[in-house]
Amino acid sequence: MLRLASASITRAELLRSAGIPFIQESIDFDEDAIIADSPKNFVYQATLGKYRLNLEKFGCEDYPLLVADTVVTAHGKILRKAKDEADARMILQTQSGSDVSIITCMIYKTPRLELLDISSTHYFFDPFDSDALERYLESGEWRGKAGACMVEGFCKSYIREVRGFESTAMGLSVEVLQTFR
Repeated sequence: MLRLASASITRAELLRSAGIPFIQESIDFDEDAIIADSPKNFVYQATLGKYRLNLEKFGCEDYPLLVADTVVTAHGKILRKAKDEADARMILQTQSGSDVSIITCMIYKTPRLELLDISSTHYFFDPFDSDALERYLESGEWRGKAGACMVEGFCKSYIREVRGFESTAMGLSVEVLQTFR
């Protein structure tokens, strides 16, 4: 059993699918104050901030603590969670027909072990169909997603090539976590 310090439904589903028992509770961390010079640095700072808050609140004695954050990047830009539909459209248009990296950082802490992992999965997307993009935007499924991207949903049919684990792109590097449990 571990404590997933994340409100993410997708991270919870990844743990369930991997057969890893968990409880889910977390303290929010404000990522807006982060100043980072690269996507990797941003995701590291966000994860570290979440980790410190949640470790202070919950510790890791009762249950190992698992914290993660994900960022999407294309053309050297950090593509954060969209603020509104217009922002989501711009973010997704940046990814259309592009090379996109999805970077996940996670920290797993037990009383005897601390694992810090930064993994990335690279996607090469074909151009998005404009009508399909508008339907996706209208659906609202992009809300709360790093880069408004759902590689398991809308973006799936546009993937030309993948390098890395899908779980990393979905927000939790389960394959890495399993080697340390």
